[in-house]
Amino acid sequence: MLSIAVIGAGRIGQVHARTIASHPQARLALVCDPVQDAAATLAGTYGARSCQDVEEVFADPQVDAVIIGSPTPLHIPHLLAAAKAGKAVLCEKPIALDMKDVDAARTELDAVTVPVMFGFNRRFDPSFAAARAAVQEGRIGALEQLTIISRDPAAPPVDYIKVSGGIFRDMTIHDFDTARFFLGDIVEVHAVGQHLDQEVAQAGDFDAAVVTLRAASGAVATIINNRHCASGYDQRLEASGREGTLFAENIRATTVRLSNAEVTDAQEPYLDFFLERYADAYRLELSAFIEAVEAGTTPPTSVADAVEALRLAEAATESATTGQPVRLG
Repeated sequence: MLSIAVIGAGRIGQVHARTIASHPQARLALVCDPVQDAAATLAGTYGARSCQDVEEVFADPQVDAVIIGSPTPLHIPHLLAAAKAGKAVLCEKPIALDMKDVDAARTELDAVTVPVMFGFNRRFDPSFAAARAAVQEGRIGALEQLTIISRDPAAPPVDYIKVSGGIFRDMTIHDFDTARFFLGDIVEVHAVGQHLDQEVAQAGDFDAAVVTLRAASGAVATIINNRHCASGYDQRLEASGREGTLFAENIRATTVRLSNAEVTDAQEPYLDFFLERYADAYRLELSAFIEAVEAGTTPPTSVADAVEALRLAEAATESATTGQPVRLG
């Protein structure tokens, strides 16, 4: 059983703590957050210990692995400190807010020998993973076009948006990794950002965007994002190839459909948010992490994957700002 500490008792820390506590091969040992009440409350929910000083996590001999859910500027420092302490690492996205921070730490990152995995949980969603497996098996022939739709029910608080790094680093970065998961290397990015919500615009960010990615293979991915969706958390994927098309559709609480004099085939709304929609993905992500740590194998998502996703986010930001496509060398 892997003894795991969670750094960060915010929303994503709560997701990971709950996932660890319900996993038969994991134990939540410690929750760390500079806000004492937040750390103690989350730890107490699952019978774990809590602390405020992150150095206690790295020095604790009872901790085998660390899940990093701290603010993004601390991801690389916490990753490196955990690795130096011999702890395996599962780090949330993005790896940093700026590629300059990655470049400054490149030598240290390259020297890490402990298992390090990044939290691109979409890869582990059963539907998306099955679609990708079908592509790999040649079920639709050569993949030519990929469409990824990701719309949130509502925008996050403006205070969060101001420090998030922007929609491409915070939201689209999952879709960038999904596109690479299906298509491989991306050579060109063209993004159009939208200011549909003036409160978000005043915070300096786009609240919707459409991104086109061209892969080295010639395939093209289209990513559609929006911070608002009246019908719930809209998460869909379509992969089209020469010999067929794959669809991964939205998930609802039940499969019940209603037909009467007013509606035909009416269904329940989509699941409300990522906590519900990707619960299985977080569980399977944790299982993959535990398996890699215990078997001594390479985790399925790497530092290199995180770096490439950030590169795409920066390119999309540049493209949306200038109105021009950005070539990646």
